[in-house]
Amino acid sequence: MKTRSILPIVLFLLFQTIAAQEKPALQNVDRVRLAEAFRLADSLSEKVWKDWTKAPFAVLLVTPEYEFLMRHPSPSADFLPLGYDSRLKADVSYRKRVFSPSFLATFPAIKGSMVPTIVVGRAEQTSAKTSTPWVVVLLHEHFHQLQYSQPTYYSDVEALNLSHGDKSGMWMLNFAFPYDKQEVQDSFHVLSGLLTKAVQSSPTQFEQSVNAYLRARSEFKQILTAEEARYIEVQFWQEGVARYTEYQIAKLASKKFKPSKQYAALPDYTSFSQAADELYERNFKQLKNQKLEMSRRDVVYPFGAAEALLLDRVNPKWKSRYFVDKFDLTKFFPRQRQ
Repeated sequence: MKTRSILPIVLFLLFQTIAAQEKPALQNVDRVRLAEAFRLADSLSEKVWKDWTKAPFAVLLVTPEYEFLMRHPSPSADFLPLGYDSRLKADVSYRKRVFSPSFLATFPAIKGSMVPTIVVGRAEQTSAKTSTPWVVVLLHEHFHQLQYSQPTYYSDVEALNLSHGDKSGMWMLNFAFPYDKQEVQDSFHVLSGLLTKAVQSSPTQFEQSVNAYLRARSEFKQILTAEEARYIEVQFWQEGVARYTEYQIAKLASKKFKPSKQYAALPDYTSFSQAADELYERNFKQLKNQKLEMSRRDVVYPFGAAEALLLDRVNPKWKSRYFVDKFDLTKFFPRQRQ
């Protein structure tokens, strides 16, 4: 009788043990990296963009076998609860992998929800490769969450009439911009050089360099159709400023943020100062060397970032209007310079 009475309990405990063993686990290195990104955002985001802390910071970490969702208000039914993670200070859910482990993008990735979610692979599987570049690029994607969370963002994008009926959002990547047109290539190459010169010019040469750049900027837009011009301005505004924000976060972190002991102890740890320097150098190297016909849409990242850096010198208050006068950074240059 005693054996029979305890058998259900034994079976229950056995099934519980098996279920627990079947649950995947976040690797500790990923938990440390994610926690540092969340700490960084909590500490510095408002110093870069007003109200950035009001944006969601939902993350879907993609590993070779599973995906781990955190900081999302409404996981879809295909996710199972993993439990509360004290280091991440968040509940974590998981499911079998859907996205590529090298993914790095922000969009409403969770079925039934419009919350913009960062879908990102582990550092080793993405272009970031190591911890600090990965943490910083996560803040790049977090800035997209701020952009997409603006009350009229989607309706304002739709009003640009660039999608031609595409409801998937893929038109942002596949728009037929004239990358292969020689006149556009030549003009963009000259413009990129003048932008670099203006950003890096001395105080005595600054006004002259800015005026030369703005004249070339106007000429570049004139060789585009109105639709082509709207498209490229959206990309500079959206992707370029996200790259700029990535750099500003790294630069600010190098001065105002103390890495946690766990993060600094990671084998691939590098400083935020090094990350900022490398981002700046890479951005202007790309701007100098990239060819429109080869890089295509990727040109918008370094170009838009450099233009935002120029705006910091020309009009330090430009960010206060960024979410009001959307999709065209030229609106923030003082008119008398054009």
